[in-house]
Amino acid sequence: MTRFWVCVAGAGFFLAFLVFHSRFCASRLPLPLHFALKISWRPEEALYRLDVDWPKYSEYFTGATFCVAVDSLNGLVYVAQRGDNIPKVLVFTEDGYFLRAWNYTVDTPHGIFAASTPHEQSVWITDVGSGLYGHTIKKYNSFGDLVQVLGTPGKKGTGLNPLQFDNPAELYVEDTGDIYIVDGDGGLNNRLIKLSQDFMILWLHGENGTGPAKFSVPHSVTVDSDGRVWVADRGNKRIQVFDKDTGEWLGAWNNCFSEEGPSAVRFTPDGKHLIVAQLNLSRLLLTAAPPVGSIGDCSVISTIQLADQVSPHLLDVSGKTGAIYVAEIGAKQVQKYVPVKSYSSSFGS
Repeated sequence: MTRFWVCVAGAGFFLAFLVFHSRFCASRLPLPLHFALKISWRPEEALYRLDVDWPKYSEYFTGATFCVAVDSLNGLVYVAQRGDNIPKVLVFTEDGYFLRAWNYTVDTPHGIFAASTPHEQSVWITDVGSGLYGHTIKKYNSFGDLVQVLGTPGKKGTGLNPLQFDNPAELYVEDTGDIYIVDGDGGLNNRLIKLSQDFMILWLHGENGTGPAKFSVPHSVTVDSDGRVWVADRGNKRIQVFDKDTGEWLGAWNNCFSEEGPSAVRFTPDGKHLIVAQLNLSRLLLTAAPPVGSIGDCSVISTIQLADQVSPHLLDVSGKTGAIYVAEIGAKQVQKYVPVKSYSSSFGS
């Protein structure tokens, strides 16, 4: 009981001191002084930190860096940038050493994806340019040799046979070879398309609008280990979720994006967090992945606030280390964020 009254007396003295201090200072200031006492009972835990040594030399970034892809199997990082008379694709190691660059048949890159198996290394690029190879999705080997072209080169459109794109934003390629494409970074199309490994359309959602399975600037796409497709529906300020086999709409997240819609989505290799970029807020959100059978609401676990006007456009995550690589069009660079704690034991290779 004695300790209780001592604590109460101490708290009363502290509050009395605050009142006295504010009145004393207010009598000497031309403007009123407002004192706010804020207590954070649940401080946010920092899960990632900036790797200031990546890359070893940043002079290789000579344009606007729009996208980045990680080949975790071979330890490579691909960066695509825009600009005149510059290499469009840069290749680094995950340790930050520059290896090579190439510029073949790439006009205006928007999204990039590295899809590698023990038998093949491939790099896919969405090209939104107006040149001979524009409005297409192209597959390259790791040295920049063109292997495959999807779409009608140089001709934007809405057609499905032959397949046409208009400002295709990004794609995700599964180990099976199935391809998920979001087509419509401000162009004619607002659609999500799934292609088989032999490029046949398996299902699609392709209508502009605000309802379920409709889009306004679908900007990024990823697939989780539970068979769900996640789409950054940027213009509608939400993430939509679909069944990867049937294309069935499973739900949407919109409670985290009242200020700005998501521009990029990727899962951590352990599947516990979905990493979301918000371009104009220069912010990354780490959200809790929902359990199987439930989409629920978006729940932010941690945030990474970047400098003003850095503008994180698209990102990718290393499947081995969990490191996040962020393509920043405002800062014209790619930055690497590494887990504060080592997750190597829980991340799959």
